[in-house]
Amino acid sequence: MFLFEAMPWYSVLMWFVVLGGLMLVNELARMSKWVSLFLFLVLPIILTVAVWPKTAGEGSSVGTWFHWVKVYSALAGCLGFMALRYIKGWDKNKYVLMFPAFILALNILEAVIRDFQVYSLNGIVDGVMMIGGPWNIMNGIAGLLNIITISGWMGIVVSKSRSRDMVWPDQLWFWIIAYDIWNFAYVYNCVSDHSFYAGAALLISCTIPAFFFKKGAWLQHRAQTLAIWMMFTMSFPAFVGESKFAVQSSHSETALWVVSALSLAANIAVFIYHFYKIFKHKRNPFKVEVYTDLKAYQAVAEQN
Repeated sequence: MFLFEAMPWYSVLMWFVVLGGLMLVNELARMSKWVSLFLFLVLPIILTVAVWPKTAGEGSSVGTWFHWVKVYSALAGCLGFMALRYIKGWDKNKYVLMFPAFILALNILEAVIRDFQVYSLNGIVDGVMMIGGPWNIMNGIAGLLNIITISGWMGIVVSKSRSRDMVWPDQLWFWIIAYDIWNFAYVYNCVSDHSFYAGAALLISCTIPAFFFKKGAWLQHRAQTLAIWMMFTMSFPAFVGESKFAVQSSHSETALWVVSALSLAANIAVFIYHFYKIFKHKRNPFKVEVYTDLKAYQAVAEQN
């Protein structure tokens, strides 16, 4: 394979199990505030005290600063979004509405910093094969462009449905796809042997609900599936790297070039389109939504 080494049938089957499991737990969290509080508050406290010091310590494949920061920042996002969804009046507070964009940008920036760091690494580092190179810089730049094109957070609303989803109408499909390509490239560049699950399955697990189950709620889906995955992989790090289900990267420099080039190209395209819309309609992306004239925006807004 171009991206990965051989994928036995049971690893392919497990990929679908992981995908389905993440989507199922995400839906359970969506539908119940109490399930969410257990998953994103009570369970992490238990794991922090009793499990992760043993499974995610120094020298393990998830023992880096990045993994620890990522799990807690994802959990912070889940809890912050819950507060916005369930505490009366918070969905109308302009400062609270800045939080989703802030935590999203912070999560992207964490990965950008790691990509730049891996540029100078080669060989086995913390149990993971690293092949640093120009592709890390390319993808880091793509991540920065992805941050710059975040817009429309003042238009975030809470749906009137039973699940009270956090809906962001200005966060449309082209930005999500550019993010997905960038994030897959990040995982492939920096944790390549984990990318079969942590890249492809994890990203698709939040994109499918955003496109087919609850449009406009991509960031909520993303935070919850990411937090669920990070808690799992911090508790069972051998699953993605050493178990019979593990699928290794091809460690091909050509593959690294290609995925990072696609990431950079996609995010340059969104960047150009984003600022074309801003200048054409004279919109301030810090105060108003950018894409209100698009049918995709209007469809999400009308539903909520």
